[in-house]
Amino acid sequence: MPRRPDPGLERRILDAALRLWARGGEKALTMRGVAQAAGTTTPTVYERYRNRDDILLALRMEARRELFGDLRKTTTLRQAVEHYLRFALAHSYAYEVLFDSVGRPPSLHEPWPSFNLIRERVAKQIGGTPRRHTRLMLSLWSLMHGTAMLVIRGRFEGALKSQTVYACLDAFDAIVEAARSKKIEKAGSAFPAGLILGEGVRSRVGGDAGGNRRKNSKKRKR
Repeated sequence: MPRRPDPGLERRILDAALRLWARGGEKALTMRGVAQAAGTTTPTVYERYRNRDDILLALRMEARRELFGDLRKTTTLRQAVEHYLRFALAHSYAYEVLFDSVGRPPSLHEPWPSFNLIRERVAKQIGGTPRRHTRLMLSLWSLMHGTAMLVIRGRFEGALKSQTVYACLDAFDAIVEAARSKKIEKAGSAFPAGLILGEGVRSRVGGDAGGNRRKNSKKRKR
C-alpha cells in the first residue's frame, strides 16, 4: 500500500526548528537535528525544504503573516502597538527568528507589512508620506523591539512585565506627539535618501544619496 501523506508533518518540522533555534540559534538548526526533533527522517525534511535557510524563510514568512494578521484587526495606532507587543511576548521564539539579521539580505529585501502598517498610521496621525517618517519609525520600532526583547530575555513577569509594557506605550505616545508638535531635536546628520526600509526588493541600508549629491555639487563648483 502507498504511504499516506502526513498533513501535520510540515507543522511539526517548523515547530521543531523553532525549538532548536531557541536553544542555540542557527548553529543548532541542522537538517538532521530538525528531522530528529520532528520525528521524521532527514530526506523527508529535504523533500520539503532545500536547506536551513529555506526553513528560516518559512518561519519568517509565517511569523510575518501572523503578526500582520493580528495588527490588521486594530483600528488605531495605539492598538497596533499593543497588539505588536502582545504578539511578540506570546510567540517569543517566532518573534526572535523574525528579527534575527533583519537588516541584512535576504530578510532586508522581504516584505515588512507590519512595519509599513504602523508607519502608515504614524503618517496619518502626523501628516506627510510614510517614507518621510522612516527615521521616526526607526525610533518607535527600536522602542517596541527593545521592550519586547527586554521582557523576553529578562524573563519579566507580573507587575514588572505589565509596567514595562505600559511604559513603552507611554513613551510611544510621547514620541509621536513630540514629532507631531515638531519638538524633537534631531541628532546627527540628515536622514539619507539611500536608506529605504519596508519596501521589499527596493529596500537598502547604504548609499547616502544626499552625501553623493553634495560631493557632486562641490565638483561642479570647482
